[in-house]
Amino acid sequence: MSVKTTDYSLLINNLMLFYENALAINNISLKIEEGKITGVFGANSAGKSSLMHTISGIILDMAKKEKMKGGERITWFGEMLFKGEDIINLPPHKRARLGIVLCPERRQIFSESSVLENLMIGSYLANSSQTKETLDFVFELFPELVKLKNREAGFLSGGEQQMLATGRALMAQPKLLLLDEPLLGLAPSVEQRLSRAIQDINKHTGITIIISEQYARPLFPIIDYGYLLENGGVVMEGTSKELMDNPDVIGAYFGI
Repeated sequence: MSVKTTDYSLLINNLMLFYENALAINNISLKIEEGKITGVFGANSAGKSSLMHTISGIILDMAKKEKMKGGERITWFGEMLFKGEDIINLPPHKRARLGIVLCPERRQIFSESSVLENLMIGSYLANSSQTKETLDFVFELFPELVKLKNREAGFLSGGEQQMLATGRALMAQPKLLLLDEPLLGLAPSVEQRLSRAIQDINKHTGITIIISEQYARPLFPIIDYGYLLENGGVVMEGTSKELMDNPDVIGAYFGI
């Protein structure tokens, strides 16, 4: 049975990415099902962030900046279809308007602005009713932020900053939400808290979510499908149950 592009939010076929002569993404093909949570897991330098930058379109800006300063040449090949439209060379701001929104690694919040100001900055693509509705949802999802809404974001804890970064991404009205290493540097209790929040976002909004993460253990139970990367290529894929039942995955990610 042939695959219909309408069955998937995002289809990636034979994607390759080079930084000069170094291969960062090696012939990756992914199928991201509409309305589901997909995980992309791997160690440092496996290609996770490069993949997220390529999906979001940030790689185009990176390539332009490198060319202007005479730095390394960044090139990519392959096909990337978002809701049937080829976006492989579409600028990041146009992808954002289509609904592809990245919550970047290490949060990248505006540290001197308040929590509320950070959230409102994220609402630049929303109308007034969407802004109010999403802001209410963010505060319901992360009630910790309500009492902190007037505090400068730089004074938040790591977990609170990740909640803020996730909320700011939601304010941009995503149809495809990219979460790049959302659990980085967080305590186990906060990892569990954010994992539940990601599941709640998907359940209550239906937003398609891609999570890239090195520390996959808290996320395996909440994903619908996952890909394991090594050296820029996919070495294993499957449903959450298939991955958690695989002895190699258990050994690599659960230490058993």
